[in-house]
Amino acid sequence: MSLASPSLPRIAVLGATGFIGRTLCATLDERGHGLLAIARKEPAVMLPGAFASFDLTVDPPAELAALLTEHRIDVVVNAAGGSWGLTDEQMVPANLGMVTRLLEAFEAMAAPPRLVQIGSVHEYGLFPIGETYTEGSPARPSTLYGQLKLQATELIAAAVRDRRLDAVVLRLGNVVGAGQPAHSLLGVMAGKLAEGDAAGGAELSLMPLTARREFLHLRDGVDAIVAALAPAGPCPPVLNLGLGRATSARELVELLIEESGVPTTVTEVPAPDGGKPETEWHQLDMTATERALDWKPARSLRDAVAELWAAACPVRV
Repeated sequence: MSLASPSLPRIAVLGATGFIGRTLCATLDERGHGLLAIARKEPAVMLPGAFASFDLTVDPPAELAALLTEHRIDVVVNAAGGSWGLTDEQMVPANLGMVTRLLEAFEAMAAPPRLVQIGSVHEYGLFPIGETYTEGSPARPSTLYGQLKLQATELIAAAVRDRRLDAVVLRLGNVVGAGQPAHSLLGVMAGKLAEGDAAGGAELSLMPLTARREFLHLRDGVDAIVAALAPAGPCPPVLNLGLGRATSARELVELLIEESGVPTTVTEVPAPDGGKPETEWHQLDMTATERALDWKPARSLRDAVAELWAAACPVRV
């Protein structure tokens, strides 16, 4: 654990035990930030910095305001929420209710901290194939998760417009890296390949997976979040965050198979109910983000998949 530098902003991370939160906390600690990790439950392996058990979906916002004040927090990163493994009923408080209560906590503070909210590319909905979306493109989410994330973004953007809050929402693409959630496509594939590694071979049944989406290396995403803590120049309230190019989900799965080295038989199966192959498309314009944060992605998706595999199957048989 590094010594906190008094010249750097003190950071609180909500969702500190999650996929993004863990890597973010480790990075902030390495860079010398004072750190308060916040999650519902204390992790089995402790995180750097101070830890507070707090559930903003049920605990009073006033208590969070007091906690942030006690730790002299300058910036809050909200990396909590998500859709993997959650029912529709669970997604509402996790993605919208929490943000509503977080804003209530900020309103109770004499000097509220800056907020960096992890948004989602799914706030836009499905793009016309071949189009690149800017932050001003129409947002028409096609899933409940996207709708909730968009509503949270709109609440935050309104608070920024009213000068009640200093904040930015990072509309994040699909993140790939070590600790990939087991419910995600790549998490499921990694689990099956790890089983196959022990058995001498794997059999995977794959749908067409023709969707082309924004993907990003986990550590590149974390670097962008760090850059958003205290940007040197003007920063819009909403920024895209991805590689700026669409990549097929099938390509990521094939990279994972290559990196695993596990002899694998792939069987093609039709989409559920005989549906058509996926035609989803996400491609983000990164111009505003690169300008505002002085940041560009530096790592390949192959590297991301390699780190995913190394974490999923650290000991080869």
